[in-house]
Amino acid sequence: MSDSLILEVADFEHDVLTGIYSEETGKPQPLRFTIQVHYKVEPRYEPDTPLEASKNYMDLKFAASDALPPGVHFKLIESVADHVCETLFLQDEKVEAVTVKIVKLAISEKGEKIGITLHRVRR
Repeated sequence: MSDSLILEVADFEHDVLTGIYSEETGKPQPLRFTIQVHYKVEPRYEPDTPLEASKNYMDLKFAASDALPPGVHFKLIESVADHVCETLFLQDEKVEAVTVKIVKLAISEKGEKIGITLHRVRR
């Protein structure tokens, strides 16, 4: 078994233009994101290890918020997740894989967590 480093931002909420039904189009709906990045691990992390040896966690949040193109309507949340993955791959060559879980908050009737999880490996 080899070493691994997984960075995570969990349960981040952001409004996104998404959906296929007429009542969903034209207005943002709340999504809950959990994003995991498998990152190239360093041999050791000493107390004075600089941030460049890892990744800023805020980059994960940025990929699911400000990096989404404004005014673009994503029919499927799978497309949103794919965009998040591609953004993180483009940001940093040390990103080896990305997992994005999205829960559509607006369609929950009794607290269910309805959504998808997409896992992409760098190609």
